Amino acid sequence: MGQNRRMDTPTAADLHAAFLRLRDSLSAAIVGQAALVERLLIALLADGHLLVEGAPGLAKTTAIRTLAAHLEADFARVQFTPDLLPADLTGTEVWRPQDGRFEFQPGPVFHPLLLADEINRAPAKVQSALLEAMGERQVTVGRHTYPLPPLFLVMATQNPIEQEGTYPLPEAQLDRFLMHVRIGYPDAEMETEILRLARERARRPSQAPEAAERMSQAQVFAAREEVLALHVAPALERYLIELVLASRDASRYDAALGRRIAWGASPRGSIALERCARARAWLAGRDYATPEDVRAMAPDVLRHRVLPSYEAQAEGWDGDRLVEALLERVPPP
Repeated sequence: MGQNRRMDTPTAADLHAAFLRLRDSLSAAIVGQAALVERLLIALLADGHLLVEGAPGLAKTTAIRTLAAHLEADFARVQFTPDLLPADLTGTEVWRPQDGRFEFQPGPVFHPLLLADEINRAPAKVQSALLEAMGERQVTVGRHTYPLPPLFLVMATQNPIEQEGTYPLPEAQLDRFLMHVRIGYPDAEMETEILRLARERARRPSQAPEAAERMSQAQVFAAREEVLALHVAPALERYLIELVLASRDASRYDAALGRRIAWGASPRGSIALERCARARAWLAGRDYATPEDVRAMAPDVLRHRVLPSYEAQAEGWDGDRLVEALLERVPPP
C-alpha cells in the first residue's frame, strides 16, 4: 500500500518535465511571445497574478485560454466595461420563492483561471471587487463569505494606446499583482510563423486542437512546494532585500536618483521578487537561485511598485527606468 502511494507521488524530475512540456505546448500556440509564456508559468508557480499590458492582437487572451486547456482547471473571461457591476464579477444572491430563501449564484471570479480583459475600463468598485478577491482569496456577498478555489490565477490586461474612457488602477491596488508584464510586437520571423499558424487554423476551423496532456492541480501544488524548497543563499537574499530597500531610499547610492523616486516597493514586492526568482531558477532546471534570476525578474516585479516623483515624470522617467537605474547601482553579490 505504501509502495503504491510512493509510485503515485510525482518526483521533482517528473514535475519539472511536466512544466517543460507545458511550456513547449504554450509556445507552440502562442508564437512570438516567449516572455509572456514564461511569466505565465512563473505566476502559476509563485501563486500570484499577472497584469499584462500590450497592444491589441498580441495573443494575451489566447495565452490564458491555452493555459486553461492544458490544466485541469476551469476558465472564465470577463470583458471589463464602464457599465460592469461588482455582482457581475463576484456573483449575487437570488431569491428562491419555492424554498423561501436566497441562494448564492457564483460569478466568474470563482473559476480557477480568470481573464480580466481591459481591467482599466471598469469603474473603481469593480476593480476593487476583483483586487479584494485576489488579495483575500475570498468573496463576501451580504452576510456570507465564500472561499475561492485553492488554485486561483488572474490575468488582467490593459491597453496602453487608449486612455479615453478608462479608470487607471491606483498604485496601491497595482501592488496586488505579482508582476506587471509589458509585451511588444513580434519580429519578422515570428510574424511569418504567426501567418502560417493562422492559415492552418483557418483551413481546419472545426478541428480545435485538444491538449494531449492536462496537468492536474495536484501537480501544480507539488511544483510550488519544490519551488519554495529551492535554495536561496543568504548573500542573494540580502541582495534582493537591498534592491527593495534602495527603491525606498536610493540616496544612499545616488542622491539624484533618490529625488526621482516618490515611493518604493512594499514588503509585498520583496516577497514577489523572491518567489519569482525561485520559480525562474526552478524552470531553468536548477535547485538554487542566482543573481541573474533576481535581475531578470526585477523589472516585471518592481515597475509598478516604484513610482517616479513629479519632477522625474517631467524629465521622462518611469518605473522601468527607475528599476534599471537601481539595478545599475546596487552591486550583486
